[in-house]
Amino acid sequence: MKRIAIDMDDVMGDTTLKIIQNINRITNSSYTYENLMSNDLALKQGFYDLYLKNNSFLWEPGFFVDIPVKENAYDVIKSLNDSYEIFVVSAATEFPNSLKEKIDWLQKYFPFISWQNIVFCGHKHMIKADYLIDDHEKNLVTFTGKPLLFSAPHNLHLTSYERVSSWFDVKIKLL
Repeated sequence: MKRIAIDMDDVMGDTTLKIIQNINRITNSSYTYENLMSNDLALKQGFYDLYLKNNSFLWEPGFFVDIPVKENAYDVIKSLNDSYEIFVVSAATEFPNSLKEKIDWLQKYFPFISWQNIVFCGHKHMIKADYLIDDHEKNLVTFTGKPLLFSAPHNLHLTSYERVSSWFDVKIKLL
């Protein structure tokens, strides 16, 4: 059976959406996900500068508890689980508080994924699978299988990878 490794943040869950909400609250800004998915480089740079100065909330308990699930993620991953061996792979150790929160999140929103199919690591270079669905080039560049870049505001400039912009795109490619 072929194996798919799936990232959590900005792939299964809308982490950037929650980051935007926190930055807007902290800095009294009004950024939207749609703004950041545009080609407005000045707007994106302004957000990124605010993010770098105000992102300590990522290390605070509770941030990863209520990340919204990406549209269609549950249904497509559930269908993939019938035909592939699914592993959730997250570089969660960067944010130690996220470990328990991410396990709880997966149990709540993706209860069909066994604890035996969850991998928390610092870097994904050791992951062996047929496919890796991820939003960060640093994880895809060393991957030896077929990398699929999941679109997010921070990776729209990348052109070296096959891109999926939604879980519907994943469904078309892999089912």
